[in-house]
Amino acid sequence: MAKARAIIKRLKAVRNVRKITRTMELVATARFKKAMDRAVEAAAYTRKISEIVADLSQTLSGDGSSFSHPLLEQRETEKKSVLLVITSNRGLCGGYNGGVLRLAQGRIREARAGQLELNVEVSGKRGIGYFKFQKIPTAASYTHFEDKPTFEQVDELGSRFIDSFVRGEIDRLDVAFTQFESMSRQKAVVQTLLPIGKLQDGGSTAGRPKVEYEFLPSPKEILEEIVPASFKARLFKCFLDAAVSEQIARMVAMKSATENADGMIRSIRAQYNRARQSQITSELSEIIGGAAALE
Repeated sequence: MAKARAIIKRLKAVRNVRKITRTMELVATARFKKAMDRAVEAAAYTRKISEIVADLSQTLSGDGSSFSHPLLEQRETEKKSVLLVITSNRGLCGGYNGGVLRLAQGRIREARAGQLELNVEVSGKRGIGYFKFQKIPTAASYTHFEDKPTFEQVDELGSRFIDSFVRGEIDRLDVAFTQFESMSRQKAVVQTLLPIGKLQDGGSTAGRPKVEYEFLPSPKEILEEIVPASFKARLFKCFLDAAVSEQIARMVAMKSATENADGMIRSIRAQYNRARQSQITSELSEIIGGAAALE
């Protein structure tokens, strides 16, 4: 009887865990749909602003004009760079954080091997805890970027990076995050956002009709506004990609946990049935033995 009671107690515990994982799966699914809509919209905006920048730069090149912007300047030597690592504030999302942190570690080792000064900035409690455990110093940490990062939050961060790059305080900005490609494909990457590089790299003009622009004010003044905006849009997209990838990873992890709980419930039920059958058989044997003793 004691064994059957222990099995029932374990069965109740597994059922309670299943309820939690199933609820978290549903919550992650709802958040994923909203985050994916924002990521898709941001991707369209980033792609379009890159196309505009490419068209304007081609127009300037065709006119024989030369345009330079501090964010486009390639430094001859890199003395100081920044690595921004985007992780989650919460766990239970499978290997989502692990892939990003492994790439970040590789970038840190690369900087140390080249004797470059690298400042690590971390977004997310999981990444903060990881670097603290590894005893890797961080220059800044952020915990306010949840699953719905706003452009105002990223704009403040992006403006600081732009100011530091223009003043020559940093020569390079890398971002380690999980890039969202589709529902079934997300991959951890390290992208270099500063310097931006060639203007034409922002968007491909192949296969698109040439667009004629009338400029007011001049093309240079317009590009001086668009280039920083393009950088901030790319940085914002990094946070949006990370947010939707986190929800997908959590949704998959919780679905797997729910399925495992279902399998455990079936197994425990079978154990309980065997234990109950053994108990009934034992009780029947005792009754038959007692009746035989009375005859």
